[in-house]
Amino acid sequence: MRAKATVRVEAVVPEGGEGLLLEFVRVYRDATQFIIDEIWCLEKTFSTRNLHEAFYNRLVKLGFRAHHASEIYKRAKETIKATRKNNGSKPVLRRLTARISTYDYRIDFNVGTLRVVVLNNRWVELRLKLHKHLNKYLDGSWRLDEIQVSYRSGRIYVYLAFSKEVQLREPRAVMGVDLNFNNITYTVIDLYGNLVSMGLISFRGLSRALHLKKLAEKLQERYPRSWRFPRWARRVRARWLRRAKNILTDSSHYIAKKLVEIAREYNAVIVLEDLEKLKNKKKNIRLSWKSHLWCYRRIQTYIEYKTSNRGS
Repeated sequence: MRAKATVRVEAVVPEGGEGLLLEFVRVYRDATQFIIDEIWCLEKTFSTRNLHEAFYNRLVKLGFRAHHASEIYKRAKETIKATRKNNGSKPVLRRLTARISTYDYRIDFNVGTLRVVVLNNRWVELRLKLHKHLNKYLDGSWRLDEIQVSYRSGRIYVYLAFSKEVQLREPRAVMGVDLNFNNITYTVIDLYGNLVSMGLISFRGLSRALHLKKLAEKLQERYPRSWRFPRWARRVRARWLRRAKNILTDSSHYIAKKLVEIAREYNAVIVLEDLEKLKNKKKNIRLSWKSHLWCYRRIQTYIEYKTSNRGS
């Protein structure tokens, strides 16, 4: 089994290179949007070969390399597939993000530099702000695949996608997990149906985050027409929402780590609940169920990520 992990690293571009990089990600997004607009109304599902024959020459004229074009096809297809799966309307791309294959970048972790090919075969060098969390992916067992470069709010972020082969262990038990509002309960049974262990993990992150989100909502209701304009209100609301997001992220990491440790202790496979049923139960609580569902999906994602990386 191949485990995957993505690490976000902030980067800076020396003077003179930021304009080239910004132009590249903007043209990359616009080219992807162009392909989406062209094939959205067609019932036929285009293969990569069909997309290559239809759009390659146009992309080359814009200054893209062959592997740039391949990644643009891939992103357009993935976006359309995900949107149609959710019965959504035609997607409109707004984020300035470019996916770059291994052939179009050079990275040196020793000095913290990343060189990326942009339009017309020009190279831009980025200086990465490396952190200790990245060290565990540089031990030789992980392989760096494609990367993403994103430009948001005047900052540049690089998303490094790592992968490695892991050996799955044979489970000796099954661990059922119930995600509640204030706690997480788990039950471990062996393969013969005998109870092995039961427990509860307190979980206050969701209630704290909801409190902050309600404060932000009340502040917005206080200024129904012009709440965006008072500078102090904008800062306070952003601070509350940022704290709520950080609380949910940190709590989800903590819960997922605890559950994975328990599962490894009993060599158990983790079974999670179906979140679609949770959504139906909470559909009458507009603010609560959305945070509920977001938090639970995040916990499930972290559990899958941590177990796959350890071969559990």
